[in-house]
Amino acid sequence: MKNILVTGAGGGMGSATCRLLIEKGYNVWGLDRRQKDNIDRLHFIQTDITDESAVSAAFEQVAGQTDRLDAVIHMAGLYDLNSLIEMSEQEFINIFNVNLFGVYRINRIFMPLIKDGSRIIITSSELAPLDPLPFTGIYAVTKAALEKYAFSLRMELNLLGVSVSVIRPGAVKTDLLSVSTRALDSFCKKTQLYQCNAKRFKKIVDSVEAKNIPAQSIAKIAYKAMTARRPKYVYSVNRNPLLRLLNILPDRIQVAIIKMILK
Repeated sequence: MKNILVTGAGGGMGSATCRLLIEKGYNVWGLDRRQKDNIDRLHFIQTDITDESAVSAAFEQVAGQTDRLDAVIHMAGLYDLNSLIEMSEQEFINIFNVNLFGVYRINRIFMPLIKDGSRIIITSSELAPLDPLPFTGIYAVTKAALEKYAFSLRMELNLLGVSVSVIRPGAVKTDLLSVSTRALDSFCKKTQLYQCNAKRFKKIVDSVEAKNIPAQSIAKIAYKAMTARRPKYVYSVNRNPLLRLLNILPDRIQVAIIKMILK
């Protein structure tokens, strides 16, 4: 039986992925700070991926039961909407600690179980390859950095026979949508610099996130990347056409359009 590790197992995409893999007959370990739903046959380990000692403890538990992971699927992530000028240093550091350092930390510590033929699947965002928008900048920057890390990791681990793939989802119907709504509501109330702009931007965000897909769709993409004979590096799903169109334009025109809309 093949062994799979899934981070963010308590979230919508992670939970859906765990359920699908268990249905397919895999032995699945799920890591998260909390377990939202009980999943039959899931080996859940309560783990904070921002804590190196916690990740090391999780590794010891998994290594005590298997000497190989056939895939590591990264579904853990933090979404935030904030001003790059007004957000606190701790908020700035924290999102990097989850979205980038958490992935690095898991891969580094669990590397002894990742062997020739294993696969690493990293969940990024449709925003990663695009020019950042105002107030989504911190999230986009972490995902862009994550993809640079993922490509570099792909180049290195390819030499060891390990495949690395990236999933770039657009809006997905998970708790992150409500989290983003609360974050933007909070930002609109707290910001001292962008009061009018933030309210207009909220309308845009709401319209983009309304066109979401179920978490099960991402689970199926992860399964496809895990089982494909020749997995692609990037799997894009539910990309927003307006964001893609905006990104085609020269930078100065993008800036002018956003200023016109929000100001």
